[in-house]
Amino acid sequence: MNTTEKLQTESAIQFVKSTFSGALEKKLNLTYVSAPMIVQEHTGINDDLNGVEQPVSFPLRALSPHRAVVVHSLAKWKRLRLKEYGIEAGKGIWTDMRALRPDEELSPLHSVYVDQWDWEKHITEPERTVTYLQDTVEQIYEALKETERQTALRYPFVTPVLPDQIHFIHAETLLQQYPGLTAKEREAAIARKYGAVFIMGIGGTLSNGEAHDGRAADYDDWSTPTESGLPGLNGDIILWHPVLECAFEVSSMGIRVNPLALVRQLKEKDCTERSTLLYHKQLLSGQLPQSMGGGIGQSRICMFMLRKKHIGEVQVSIWPEAMRTALREEGVYLL
Repeated sequence: MNTTEKLQTESAIQFVKSTFSGALEKKLNLTYVSAPMIVQEHTGINDDLNGVEQPVSFPLRALSPHRAVVVHSLAKWKRLRLKEYGIEAGKGIWTDMRALRPDEELSPLHSVYVDQWDWEKHITEPERTVTYLQDTVEQIYEALKETERQTALRYPFVTPVLPDQIHFIHAETLLQQYPGLTAKEREAAIARKYGAVFIMGIGGTLSNGEAHDGRAADYDDWSTPTESGLPGLNGDIILWHPVLECAFEVSSMGIRVNPLALVRQLKEKDCTERSTLLYHKQLLSGQLPQSMGGGIGQSRICMFMLRKKHIGEVQVSIWPEAMRTALREEGVYLL
């Protein structure tokens, strides 16, 4: 790849990011806010992801003996910000999140460096429904389709592939449809079939005794019974990547836990001790607004829209030299 091609790629990355973030802001009625890279340890504010990943941690000389941690994401920090800014119901915030996830297994889809559009919206108690969740997913999907249309107009090598509608399915229903497959294989099967899918109820235990995927107990509400008889007010947006020909997750999102759901999920995950942390005490005492939110991978969206084979083609991170060499031999050049 020559210098001109590298600069063209950088320009295309910026175009995709600005197009999608603008569409997302309008669709969900969001306002941009600044975001932290670090938060204090033992406050409960950092996102625990699946509950097992360890954040980058270091001492704070000015605040000794306290330590800081680099964020995994801003799932809980955003809810605090809704309160602090007095964001009214029906409106929300979004931010450019930068994170480090050192436990990530490096692959064409996974990097130690994470960049997301993190967003959070103030909702009311009556809006804590599957219908409201799905309506919001459809708005995000419209932003994705608009970004793909604009990218295709600007870059002729891009042919739109996203279907008109995104397909909704609960993780338990997906399990029943493909009982002989693993969770990732089920994702691939449904994404290949529909092109774009939202899998709901991620984190809750399914009929096979397993969760479709891991979720920390203290942000998304995956345990609330719904009118469908299935639990889950959260999920993942998964697309079918036309070049890699694989299921391609671009967003994890959901309606956040209320006090009842938090207690239920902390107990299910056997981590009730977290209820004593600052964030959790505020939530349990009713000090935080009802909300929904999520993270949308910036590099993932760029990778999809620009039809790239490796996430390192659209972001700068650290990769094993052997991986870089093997990719160069395939004509894939990492930034």
